[in-house]
This record gives sequence, C-alpha cells and structure tokens, in this order.
Amino acid sequence: MGTYEHKQEAPEQVRCMVITVSDTRTAAQDKSGKFIQEQLEGEGHLVIDYRIVKDNDNRIQFLLQKAGADAAIDAVLLNGGTGIAKRDTTYEAVHGLLDKEMPGFGEMFRYLSFVEDIGTAAILSRAVAGVYKDTAVFSMPGSSGAVRLALNRLILPELGHVIREIQKDL
Repeated sequence: MGTYEHKQEAPEQVRCMVITVSDTRTAAQDKSGKFIQEQLEGEGHLVIDYRIVKDNDNRIQFLLQKAGADAAIDAVLLNGGTGIAKRDTTYEAVHGLLDKEMPGFGEMFRYLSFVEDIGTAAILSRAVAGVYKDTAVFSMPGSSGAVRLALNRLILPELGHVIREIQKDL
C-alpha cells in the first residue's frame, strides 16, 4: 500500500493539544499559539487543550506526559524554545521523551527555512518531531513565520497520515 492509500485511510479529524513555550507571552500576546489553533480548526481538527508554559524542561515534559496518558489527545504541537540560547530547553524536553523520532521533520523544516525564509540562520533551529507513547509530537520555533512554514508545508499535509501510522497497530 502506498502513501496515497495511507492518506485515504487517515483520520480526517485529529485531536490536538497546543503548547506555547515562553517566559514572556500571555494568551493575549500569543500570536503563534492562536495561529496554530486557527489553522488546525480550519482544517477540521479539534484543539482539546491549549497551554502556555515557561521554558523549563520539567514543565514541558510534565505536559507531554499528561498528553501521552490522555487517550483524547492524538497530537501535541509545541512552539517556542527551540533555539540555542541557554534558556531554550524545549528540544531537550521533547527529544528526551520521544519513543521514536521523525528526523525528517527537523531536516525538512531547516531546509525549507533556509530556502524560503531565513537563509543560513536555519542552522540555529532545533525543530524536532516524533512519537511519545501513542501521541504525535511536533516542536517548532515560536516565530510566526516559522509556525506558518511548519504548519502549512509539513504538519497539516501529513497530520492525519502520521496519526494513521501511529494508531494502525493499536
């Protein structure tokens, strides 16, 4: 069975949790978090939970563990904290929990960022995705441009397919 057939069998609606990682943003200021929610809902997906969490690997992992234990959540989309500054801990928090990594997500994100958006500064991104328990996890930078790129070019076109692959053997 090929990719086309897999996508035909993919769920049309994915239940998602959105997490913004920021030491400064509030819900009123969270443009990227709002954009993610709007895009997901615009594609027919459900946003089950939305949180803003400080850039602290223990707090991020706590939310991921909570999502992984919740059968009502199929995917977690995080934005923020993926850079190389000392305070950026999202990559460590996410990567440390993943049962399976999808290295192509980070690779493609950096490639598209390089070609379409920010040039060589793309090497600073530590975008990562994978599977934790039976939950898809996508972690992207927090800038509006990065979120738009990750969602429109990578996540939304494959979200149902990813969930189909995770759930097919359950």
